[in-house]
Amino acid sequence: MFVIRPIHESDLDGLMDLLEDSGHGLTSLPKDRDIIKNKILYSERSFEHRGERPNGESYLFVMEEIFTGKIVGISGIISKIGGFEPYYFYRLKEEERHSKLLNVTKNVRSLHFEKIHAGPAEICSLFLSPEFRNSQNGRFLSLSRFLFMAEDRKYFEDQVIAEMRGKVNDQGHSPFWEAVGRKFMDIDFAQADYMQMKSKRFIEELLPEQPILVDLLPEDAQEVVGEVHPHTEPAKHILQQEGFSFGGLVGIFEPGPVLRAELDEVRAVKESKVIEVGEITDDTIDSEVLVISTSGEENEFKSCLGKLEILPNGKAKISAVTATALKLRFNEKLRYVTLKAKKDPKQEDLI
Repeated sequence: MFVIRPIHESDLDGLMDLLEDSGHGLTSLPKDRDIIKNKILYSERSFEHRGERPNGESYLFVMEEIFTGKIVGISGIISKIGGFEPYYFYRLKEEERHSKLLNVTKNVRSLHFEKIHAGPAEICSLFLSPEFRNSQNGRFLSLSRFLFMAEDRKYFEDQVIAEMRGKVNDQGHSPFWEAVGRKFMDIDFAQADYMQMKSKRFIEELLPEQPILVDLLPEDAQEVVGEVHPHTEPAKHILQQEGFSFGGLVGIFEPGPVLRAELDEVRAVKESKVIEVGEITDDTIDSEVLVISTSGEENEFKSCLGKLEILPNGKAKISAVTATALKLRFNEKLRYVTLKAKKDPKQEDLI
């Protein structure tokens, strides 16, 4: 059984072990112990000291195997991107051009440099150990964040984005970077990824702001614009089912799509409900699998997969296992939502 909870400094070793399997492209969590430690400390400060409005706080959550304490996954949220140092993207635009004389119609794609100083919230840093990947665990790791956002709604911007990992091979080769970024920075993709963890300023200093015509790039670079890494397809599929869609932005180094949604319209936020615990039982509960989390300011946020039954008095009956995992007692509140969105039964899970 797994529980998702805020990260703590004591998780540093376990997280570094997890990241050994992350390969290239998990740009927000480089395999640098000092950077990761600072991210953990910043996350702890974000949980402890929040103002009345989102101000760039960063929240990291770990997925822990309860009986062993092993860290098997991580996910994150940024309350508001931008601020003192902006975020950079390309906006992908398409224009149909037609010549009557030649009887030729062409769809012309171009990339336009864009920087965001006061942007939306962002969900990020999602990684699940290959050993534990399946449709249930991947969906649980992704959706738990939305229960936290629903619980503390005022601390997040009204819109939320997710920058999908673009196509980079196992050796860290990005055809788009070779065609564009390297021409202006004279460093390889991995170095650029690492440098932006320290500061993003060099992006604006060196990358030209003129539009890039995609059709003038090498074919392998054209093919990856707006495409996701194969390992990221399941995460993209889950977010699309939750109400996210492509809004035209792509990444600046490896141009994976940036998905966007109104936070209050995200299914896991909109459909989640708060209820009091009325009974804790050792008996089997007959219900579909739910994502269940703590609710209210009394307890540290935790979530797990479980089942519940609505009692005649309007309270919830939960299993002793769920109560133990979340440290819930009688009359305390929980928040829950179904694990899966309603979908076409012909669709298949991609994880």
